Amino acid sequence: MSEIYLMATISDRNQVRRFLALYKEYNVTMLLQAMGQGTAASEVLDTFGLEASEKAILFTFVTGEEWKKIRQGLQRQMRIDIPGTGIAFIVPLSSIGGKKQLQFLMEGREFQKGEESVLKDTKYELLVVIANQGYIEPIMDAARVARAPGGTVIHAKGTGVEKAEKFLGVSLAAEKEMIFMVTKKEDKNGIMKAIMQEAGMDSKAKAIVFSLPVTETAGMRLIEEDEEEPEEA
Repeated sequence: MSEIYLMATISDRNQVRRFLALYKEYNVTMLLQAMGQGTAASEVLDTFGLEASEKAILFTFVTGEEWKKIRQGLQRQMRIDIPGTGIAFIVPLSSIGGKKQLQFLMEGREFQKGEESVLKDTKYELLVVIANQGYIEPIMDAARVARAPGGTVIHAKGTGVEKAEKFLGVSLAAEKEMIFMVTKKEDKNGIMKAIMQEAGMDSKAKAIVFSLPVTETAGMRLIEEDEEEPEEA
């Protein structure tokens, strides 16, 4: 039994092809790429002889055993420990919308699902929805009906979707939207179910949803107070 992780890689945009080539060596080709901007202070850049640069964020999914091997490759081949090369980290998934979605995320690679995340005492979860571009409204409408407070959208472009398509039996668009929603743990399953029913793989949105454990939060007070208000007689 093993766990599945969301792996994120942040690097200069001109290094993306090198990272993609490395991950392909480990049979990891289904990635989502989003753009970003570095914000390091000028004195930090000066210390390391670096220049401010545009960043790329790569998202993919790996098992614990795959991460150990990939981390060694990042250190040996990419020299990721050298300042300015990039950073990679993993976050454990606590649940996934369905078996077919799991096969898609793992590209059919060998994986024996274990129990949900060991972080059992978390009060909140981060729901992440990956969907075809242009279907934010129906996804959020379904989520709000199931008590989701709101979400943040990031535009991303998928790579390797051609390989992953065979596990779903449908054609997938490369342009994607990633929606992030922090929800109460007890509302998670209902929200995930609502999204999959209204915007799942049988719809044009082709949404995939999974959750990540959140250990601490700030800024959720109004939501908590609203839920604690007694109902009028």
